[in-house]
Amino acid sequence: MKSKVCEILEIEFPLFAFSHCRDVVVEVSKAGGFGVLGAAGHTLESLEIELDWIDKHIDGKPYGIDLIVPTTMDGKSGQFTPEEIEARVPLEHRRHVENILSSNGIDPQGLWDEKPNDDFYEGLRESGASAMTDIAFKHPIKMIVNALGVPPRWMLDRARERGVIVGALAGAREHAIKHADAGVDILIVSGSEAGGHCGDVSTLVLVPEVIESLKNHGSEIPVLAAGGIVTGRQMAACMAMGAAGAWTGSVWLTTAQAETSPVIKEKFLAASSRETVRSRSRTGKYTRQLRSPWTDAWQEKGAPDPLPMPLQAVISAPALARIDKLAEAGVPAAKKLATYWVGQGVGLMNSPVSARTVVADFMADFGESVERLGGIMDE
Repeated sequence: MKSKVCEILEIEFPLFAFSHCRDVVVEVSKAGGFGVLGAAGHTLESLEIELDWIDKHIDGKPYGIDLIVPTTMDGKSGQFTPEEIEARVPLEHRRHVENILSSNGIDPQGLWDEKPNDDFYEGLRESGASAMTDIAFKHPIKMIVNALGVPPRWMLDRARERGVIVGALAGAREHAIKHADAGVDILIVSGSEAGGHCGDVSTLVLVPEVIESLKNHGSEIPVLAAGGIVTGRQMAACMAMGAAGAWTGSVWLTTAQAETSPVIKEKFLAASSRETVRSRSRTGKYTRQLRSPWTDAWQEKGAPDPLPMPLQAVISAPALARIDKLAEAGVPAAKKLATYWVGQGVGLMNSPVSARTVVADFMADFGESVERLGGIMDE
């Protein structure tokens, strides 16, 4: 396909698949797209294992990795230990979490007993991300992406030395300009429909706004559209607006290979596009996720404001882990509370299929959409 990103990354079809599942990454790349492994949550050891497995199964096809190096975060510089970070969480917020669980039939006893682990915090700091990139650059990755903020200079420099493309997510026009000035190679412009961290402007508005702003800024950085894109026709629409391809995430969560639990997959397949919500209840920054009594409880009158990253995760992570464990055990109350990141495109995700089938469906739907537009012009 004649797309700048296809040329840059040597791929057949500019469909990018962000996933925490190595199987999805491999299957999408082998099918002609570009798989991107989400590294958040990995230790250095587990990341090495995942990348080594990908290298052995991807048949030499290109793939990338996605890191989270926030521009702003409490304790980002590493001046606080995990214990000190935990100590900064107000008692009011812990009590609120306990009340959410107990009022929904789940025992909160022992929720805070587990000792704080530095792996999560370290992965969000530049020192941890730097160690992650050291692991990644030992492998034949073609692109490295920063999912939350401008990529640090050291990331850009190391990537340049190795011929690795650098991408970054932007949820606003001003963010895109900062990325361009920093020297990013590819921009992922993520609208408010997106699952996970997202801004508050829709994809339909944000993508052309950013492209126009980059043009006026004298930049020709290719843009990938993201946010609510789960079909080839949506991808075609975004490319008609000037995007060079589509960055997707949610659509892979109901595939056979996805890391999502059976309970969450079932909820996704039954959900409509109106059953997601932008909430700070999980990470402290706005993320779109499936609505549940958990997200509702943080929006109730009298509820405390969610804490900044990473403090909110100190209280949400153990609670959501308990919910997930009980949900998988079949506890009805926990199944009702269970939530996970997903975009508004969930309303179009109605059947469980393989990752390769999703790619094939995208290609077919994209081709039909382009032909349909061509037919309109011919008339």
